Amino acid sequence: MRRKKEEGVSNPSPRGTYLTIAEALRARIAEGIYPDGLPSEAEIGREFGVARTTVRRALRALEEAGDVATVAGVGRRVAGGSQVAPYKRIMADLLDRILTGELPAGARLPSEAELSDSYGVSRGTVRRAVHELEAAGHVQARHGVGRFVSPTS
Repeated sequence: MRRKKEEGVSNPSPRGTYLTIAEALRARIAEGIYPDGLPSEAEIGREFGVARTTVRRALRALEEAGDVATVAGVGRRVAGGSQVAPYKRIMADLLDRILTGELPAGARLPSEAELSDSYGVSRGTVRRAVHELEAAGHVQARHGVGRFVSPTS
């Protein structure tokens, strides 16, 4: 037996339920309840007592209406909010530190583990940011030694 949503899904029928969920989420977005992004599909499904496909249909309706945007590596965010992927934020911060001289030419970058701890992200996210800086010529990798600020930066 399906659970009814705690806040007003009165019709347990799957037909149109996603629209009801989309409207409930839209109202919450308007109230500012999701400043850091929407809950996961699983959390929304548990709350409303519906299958994940129903949740996905509701989220797709919100995306098509422009209320929600999916950000790679971040999740679903309220459209118009902060939509900068974490690796881009890290990349911009490291580049700023390089350009201001806080990390001068030849300086060794902190390790991936240190950066992931300081930014609160996974090592893969840090690795992507550093690879982007390498591709742009701001950082050079020395096998077995570490990554260093390029002399040309």
